[in-house]
Amino acid sequence: MKLGNFKYPPLSTKLCAAFSALIVAGVSLGASAKTIKPETSAREAFLVETTTGAVLFEKDADKPAPPASMSKLMTLYVIFDAIDRKKLSPDDVFTVSRNARAQPGSRMFIEAGETLRVEDLIRGAVIQSGNDACVALAEGYAGDVNAFVDIMNAKAKELGLKNSSFVNVTGLPNPEHLMSARDLATLAVAIINRFPEFYQVYRETEFTWAGIKQGNRNPLLYMGINADGVKTGHTQEAGYGLVGSAVQNGMRLVSVATGMNSMRERGTESRKLLSYGFREYRLKQIGGDGKKIAEAEVALGTAAAVPAVLKGSQTVLTRRGDDADLTARFEYKAPLVAPIKEGDRIGQLFISVSGGAERELPVYAGASVGESGPAGRIWENLKHFIFGSQNISLALPSAKELAAAAKEEK
Repeated sequence: MKLGNFKYPPLSTKLCAAFSALIVAGVSLGASAKTIKPETSAREAFLVETTTGAVLFEKDADKPAPPASMSKLMTLYVIFDAIDRKKLSPDDVFTVSRNARAQPGSRMFIEAGETLRVEDLIRGAVIQSGNDACVALAEGYAGDVNAFVDIMNAKAKELGLKNSSFVNVTGLPNPEHLMSARDLATLAVAIINRFPEFYQVYRETEFTWAGIKQGNRNPLLYMGINADGVKTGHTQEAGYGLVGSAVQNGMRLVSVATGMNSMRERGTESRKLLSYGFREYRLKQIGGDGKKIAEAEVALGTAAAVPAVLKGSQTVLTRRGDDADLTARFEYKAPLVAPIKEGDRIGQLFISVSGGAERELPVYAGASVGESGPAGRIWENLKHFIFGSQNISLALPSAKELAAAAKEEK
C-alpha cells in the first residue's frame, strides 16, 4: 500500500560540489565555436575516437564495398589472435607453396619451397601488403586458404562486423568480398586494443626481403601527424582506400576513407578527417580519487545516506570551444537497504556532452553502512510500508550552474 506520490527531495548543489568542480575543470566555458564538418570526396568515410567509441564523422559508413587490401586487417587479426592464444608463435616456420608464390598484385617476393618465420611473413603482409605473404600465412596456419577464410568470417561475427564477408585473404576482387567503412574501423580498433605489440609493425616504414626494399604505402606515416597505422588498399573496382590512425594529446582517432581516384587523394582526404577530429574534439577526465558525486538514501541502516562514487576517473569526449555543458544525472532505486558494503554498485550515472548521446557509468557505494538496531528497523519498515520504494533520478548541477553559483558565493 502506498499513500500519495511521495518524492524524496533532490540533492543540493553542496552535496554534489566535489563532482561539479570536476565538471567545471573538464569543460570549456569559453565562447561558442561552431563545428564545421569536413566535406570529403571519399565514397565512404568514417571517423571514430577509440577511448569512448564516439563517432565523429560518417558517410555511407554501413555500405558494403570492395575493401581491396584493407581486408588484410582481418587476415592479420586471425594470425595475431592465434599467437595471442598460444596456437601459433612468431618464430614458427612456414614453407611457401607454389600457390602462394603465384599470387598476383603486391608481393613480398617469396619463393616456392622457401621457409620463413611467421614474424617475417607478418611484416611482408603488413608493410609490403604482400598477397603471397598472406596466402603463406593462411596455408601455414589453417592448412588451406578456404579453411582460413572460414576463420575470418567467424571472427567477423565475434567482432560484430555486420556488413563484411570474406572469400579470400588478400582483398583481390570478388563480388562477395566486401566490408563497410564502419566495419573496417571496428576491426582496426580491435587490433590496436587487443594486440598492441603486433600493432607496432604498422608504423614501420620499410621492410626488405630477398634484397628488395619496399616502403610502407601508408602516406599518413610521412606527414608528421603522429600517425602509426593502419592499411592502404587499391584495386580498379575498389578505388584507393585507407584506414588510418593517429594519436595527439593522448587521443587516438581511427579514420576510414574509400573509393578515391589516386594515392594522393586518399592521403589528403584521410588527413582531412583526422585533422578535423583533432581540431574539434578533446578528451577530459571526470571522477576519480573516490570523490563523492552525490548521496543515496539508505533504509534500515546505521546511516541515513551513503556517498555515491565512481571507480577511478572516467573519460568523456568534449568539443573544443563549445559552450554547451556536460550534463549528468544520477539514478538509483530508493531507498537502498542496509547492509551496504563499500564498493557495492548502487546506481548509474548518465553523462551527455553538448546534447549528444548519453553515456552510462556504474556508480558505487563510497562507504559501508551497517544495519540499524531493532527500534530503528521498526521505524524504517514502517516508512517503507507507507512510502514504498521508487526509482530516483537526480540531475546534478551543470558546469554553467556551478560556475554561476561560485560567482554568487564570492
